[in-house]
Amino acid sequence: MAGVLVPSQNVGIFPRSSQSLSLPSKLCYKTPRSSLSFRSPKQACVIAGLGSSFSPLLALKRRLKPGSSSPSVPMVAVPLRTVTAPQSDVVGDFSKEFDPAAPPPFSLGDVRAAIPKHCWEKNVWRSISYVVRDIAVVLGLAAGAAYLNNWLVWPLYWAAQGTMFWALFVLGHDCGHGSFSNNKKLNHVFGHILHSSILVPYHGWRISHRTHHQNHGHVENDESWHPMTEKLYKDADIFTRFGRFQLPWVMFAYPLYLATRSPGKTGSHFHPDSSLFVPSERNDVITSTVCWSAMLALLAAMTAAVGPVWMFKLYVVPYLINIVWLDAVTYMHHHGHEVKVPWYRGKEWNYMRGGLSTIDRDYGVINNIHHDIGTHVVHHLFPQIPHYNLVEATKAIKPVLGKYYREPEKSGLLPLHLYKILKSSLEEDHFVPNEGDIVFYQRDSI
Repeated sequence: MAGVLVPSQNVGIFPRSSQSLSLPSKLCYKTPRSSLSFRSPKQACVIAGLGSSFSPLLALKRRLKPGSSSPSVPMVAVPLRTVTAPQSDVVGDFSKEFDPAAPPPFSLGDVRAAIPKHCWEKNVWRSISYVVRDIAVVLGLAAGAAYLNNWLVWPLYWAAQGTMFWALFVLGHDCGHGSFSNNKKLNHVFGHILHSSILVPYHGWRISHRTHHQNHGHVENDESWHPMTEKLYKDADIFTRFGRFQLPWVMFAYPLYLATRSPGKTGSHFHPDSSLFVPSERNDVITSTVCWSAMLALLAAMTAAVGPVWMFKLYVVPYLINIVWLDAVTYMHHHGHEVKVPWYRGKEWNYMRGGLSTIDRDYGVINNIHHDIGTHVVHHLFPQIPHYNLVEATKAIKPVLGKYYREPEKSGLLPLHLYKILKSSLEEDHFVPNEGDIVFYQRDSI
């Protein structure tokens, strides 16, 4: 792995007859050539973000010979930024002359302007209709499974009900973003009902999720599924590594995350004095923790009334499948693309570049059931857009984003293709370098 020097944003290199600069033979590299191999000088320049059409640099490369002194060439010096290049299995992808880590040629305002005005409008009755629909389906599935009480039916019920629990989470997620309605109090009421029913502390999660959106794509400051640095990874005990990277255990991480956050961070979504929150949010966190506790007490009372076996079949298994959905979907929206996505630090990070590092996914028939959460790029850039307008908004911004938009692989009826992507990413994406303003995931060689 090597640091590659590339021109800073908005700075070009132009021939200038009035100036000359003596350049070292290792122009493109911060470290010796042996630490990062290229198939050709052209590819080296592409990786450096200069593009294959940068003929002055290629001409210089041709003029340099081993043992010769560095020639004077009519070029101007430029500021440089440090990029930690991806591993060799991805180098070939950069030969397509597109660098996903390069600053985009458009602004956030350009992207916003492409979205039709009606996509921003929130229809409270439409939002409530989705809540009514999902709750009706949840109750209907439970009643039907209890009535039939057949072991051929229970696995089908668990899969369907677990997916519906996940759909309830997504609606509560919209409440947390304020895209449910323009009424803040109404958003919080519905958010508590929806999230408490599946044992999520609404305000605690809402606040940490806001932090995630405000810092998406930042190595240290992101909150959800942010990468481990190499040092943190190497220092982690075997249980942390096993729980973070091994299937199926990593798909049950969410309850532990709510209680203790991610590796390398401390705090709890339930405790009002957690480092996640500021003092003004204390009462909100207490309210949500009380609602979560009330739901837990209700489940305990129902267990006493109908028995633990019935509660296990009706609630516990669907809850666990909901957790699998939540962990899998949120992970794959930030990992697992065929060309590794960049993560940022320092001055290289900004809100739009972080948002553009997210990934859309196609879930087949599940798209409608879980409220088009797979349209993740436009959601991360503009979380105020209601879920029922995300598909249209995504279509509107794609011409602006161009290659910065990663077209999702089309799904069949069910998104079974995503398992292979998930498994591959967990095997390949272990940590990012400790230093570097633009970094990519690397694999543990051990």
